[in-house]
Amino acid sequence: MARANKSIYSALAANLLIAITKFIAGAFTNSSSMIAEGIHSTVDTSNQLLLLYGLKRSIKPPDKYRPFGYGKELYFWSFIVSIMIFGLGGVVSISQGVEHIRHPETLVNPGWNYAVLAMSFVFEGASLIIAIKEFDKTRKGLSWWKAIIKSKDPSGFLVLFEDGAAVLGLLIVFILMVLSHNINMPFLDGLASVLVGILLIFVSFILARESRSLLMGEGLTPETQKKLKELVESDDDVIEVKSILSTYQSPKEVLLVMILTFEAKLNTENLTQAIDRLRNKIKAEYDVIKFVIIQPQSVNISERDKSEDIYLQ
Repeated sequence: MARANKSIYSALAANLLIAITKFIAGAFTNSSSMIAEGIHSTVDTSNQLLLLYGLKRSIKPPDKYRPFGYGKELYFWSFIVSIMIFGLGGVVSISQGVEHIRHPETLVNPGWNYAVLAMSFVFEGASLIIAIKEFDKTRKGLSWWKAIIKSKDPSGFLVLFEDGAAVLGLLIVFILMVLSHNINMPFLDGLASVLVGILLIFVSFILARESRSLLMGEGLTPETQKKLKELVESDDDVIEVKSILSTYQSPKEVLLVMILTFEAKLNTENLTQAIDRLRNKIKAEYDVIKFVIIQPQSVNISERDKSEDIYLQ
């Protein structure tokens, strides 16, 4: 979480400064694309604030209303961020661009825009480098795309995507602004705004997909489940793992439910000891698993009445 906070704070500072300068430059030069970039940076600034709020809410301790904690607050606010990128970033930028394509305005004093773009490249580039370095520490040898797909901490890859889209958007605006100025085709400025909007919508779909998956309840990977099965079945009192259910409550908290077949000879006291032993063994092996629910069934219980009491800690 601390790593994510570092990249979020750097992105917040960069976007706040850039948004102000972009709006000033856009007002002085009648540039649609610069206004669109200002909107983009404003949305990004709001997104970082929402992510920080989600991170703060997610670390609240469990209470009687949320016995498993508030970890999924982060997933909820990450999904809201992806919606904001789509609505306030993408749609507004496209609308602004279409309007300036239909009614193009000649750029006035474009030097303002070039100066702001140069400053933006410096700030956004620095923020992107920090986001890349921080996310790289979490990859553990995986490819970048696979690491993003497998990541359970949206605050890391959200900032990475936002900063990447910001730098790419600046390149689009710079190229089309130079063309618009030099070949006297002012509609290209509006086209740049449309392209930035399309880029933001594309990014928002990717982020919404990942955030939605986490919010809906992603579980442990098949590889981890296989290792868990082997670990539990190595116990002398366990015959078979019948089912493994899991869900991430937060990037560092997993709720695990296991249905196990135990030896029929076990009495209530032996069964309780076996469950406690397995629970401790699982938590010792996997720090991320914070809640373990084990539901035992005896090998000689009928299919109609297999389940016994649930043991929870």
